[in-house]
Amino acid sequence: MKDHHALFEVLLENVRDAVVVADGERQILRVNKAFEAITGHCARAFVEGEHGHAHVAHQLLEQALTIPPGGRWNGVIRCSDGSDRKFEVTVSAVNGSGDFPEKYIGLVRPAFDDAALADEATIRFGYDPLTGLPGRELFSDRIDQALLSVNRSGKSVALMIMGLDRFALINDALGHAAGDRLLIEVARRLKTCIRETDTAVRLDGDKFALVMVIADLDDSVIVAEKVLSAIKEPFLLDQEEVVVTFSIGIAIYPSDCDNGAQLIKNGDNALHFAKVSGRNQYQFFSKDMNQKARSRLELEARMRRALVNEEFIVYYQPKVSAETGQVVGMEALIRWMDPDLGMISPGEFIPIAEETGLIEEIGTWVLRRSCRQNKYWQDIGLKPLKCSVNVSARQFRSRDLVDIVVDSLESTGLDPKWLELEITESMLMNDVDIVVRKMTALRELGVGLSIDDFGTGYSSLSYLGRFPITTLKIDRAFIADVDTNPKTAEIARAIIGLSRGLNLEVVAEGAEVAGHIAFLREHGCDTVQGFFYSRPVPPDEFERMVRQRAQAYEDRTLALAQPERTA
Repeated sequence: MKDHHALFEVLLENVRDAVVVADGERQILRVNKAFEAITGHCARAFVEGEHGHAHVAHQLLEQALTIPPGGRWNGVIRCSDGSDRKFEVTVSAVNGSGDFPEKYIGLVRPAFDDAALADEATIRFGYDPLTGLPGRELFSDRIDQALLSVNRSGKSVALMIMGLDRFALINDALGHAAGDRLLIEVARRLKTCIRETDTAVRLDGDKFALVMVIADLDDSVIVAEKVLSAIKEPFLLDQEEVVVTFSIGIAIYPSDCDNGAQLIKNGDNALHFAKVSGRNQYQFFSKDMNQKARSRLELEARMRRALVNEEFIVYYQPKVSAETGQVVGMEALIRWMDPDLGMISPGEFIPIAEETGLIEEIGTWVLRRSCRQNKYWQDIGLKPLKCSVNVSARQFRSRDLVDIVVDSLESTGLDPKWLELEITESMLMNDVDIVVRKMTALRELGVGLSIDDFGTGYSSLSYLGRFPITTLKIDRAFIADVDTNPKTAEIARAIIGLSRGLNLEVVAEGAEVAGHIAFLREHGCDTVQGFFYSRPVPPDEFERMVRQRAQAYEDRTLALAQPERTA
């Protein structure tokens, strides 16, 4: 009997439909996770009848469970976000005996005005149980029907494939139940943007599609604008206003393709282009997108092989003392030497690495290689230098970041004080308390923390005091004309003053001419990085540069120490 109980529990928690279980007295015993997702009501509070959930319990007990077993009740239920939504409840009686007393099981599903959706078979097969929209199983069929229609009428089919931007952040911050409620509301809003003859589809996850027969290209533009406008209105989830946006890819039959499968592929390509072009927008498929998509896929495949074959190289750009001209640190920067294509620009492959998730593996490789190289230089007698390594947003959010840093230091033997992690300030604005804890853990290891591109992100000065950072890097945008533009110069002076006030090292990047160096030296900037001294260079060239500058400084010091000869 215990095995039966365990099996029942597993089935209850994993079935996609919302389920309510009541005892022989029709008192609710429990509801499953799917019920929580679809209504927003906490399962425990629902069963225990806590304030705010009593109305829902009353509805189901007094109305749904009083119908004959096998019957069906349709009605409105007040959800946790305050909205009233239609639901359908089918009740079945389970005649008990022994360890299984009599129970009633209610199956709860969204109710739809569309008559086709009222049929239980269509809800179970082909329709998404969460949103009630047609699912992927019906997607191709709806496209094929639309294509047949326009072949007779001479019109066109517009396919819009849409993805919510940064949906994973909602799931991480509020939980999957809130994410499901967001998807339900997104589906509802989508249906308000289209005609009865159009089809809205939920493909999977946060991905939706619209299939429309159009007479003119402008029809698809009008709908895309309506969708973007409808989705950007705030959603109320767990008493919090959440704002999300859509990226939309649009493909047109027959101008872009000659069959349904290619229409879907072109729509996916257009969606990808919309996301990489900045999100919160729509993009039409164009002929060159296929070539771009193929090139991107080829580059992604090459990148995966490059990790295995160790085709990546770490270059080092010196950080130089504005006062003495000596190399006082370095920044590690990844380069890729493909055996067939030659040197591939970071601007070309880093965005793809971030998008595919490869950036975490690449970032870990750079961190370990930089620590190993720095320890090697110290072991052969080079002056110890602090090495800065960039951390991507995806790396920084990873739960394993601190462990990876610890492992890199321990496996190479590098003292933590010779490692600094560079973080862009835009990374610091989400979940500030979590960010502070993670940064504190890194500082407790002895690792330095630098805010990169300071002045171009979103950091608040009130937050800046909370972050346990050691360095501010002035963005190159404020250095480019610092010697000729009074406004830029004032910003640079303010950042230098702020850094000194917070007892932070300040590094100016992008120094390219003597005028930049003179200004920075005059206003007390500690360290300078830029083409005036050197571009990023391979390890052996960096080593020679450090030795040469150290020797030059020593020679100047000795020369100044020599007493002047008298005639």
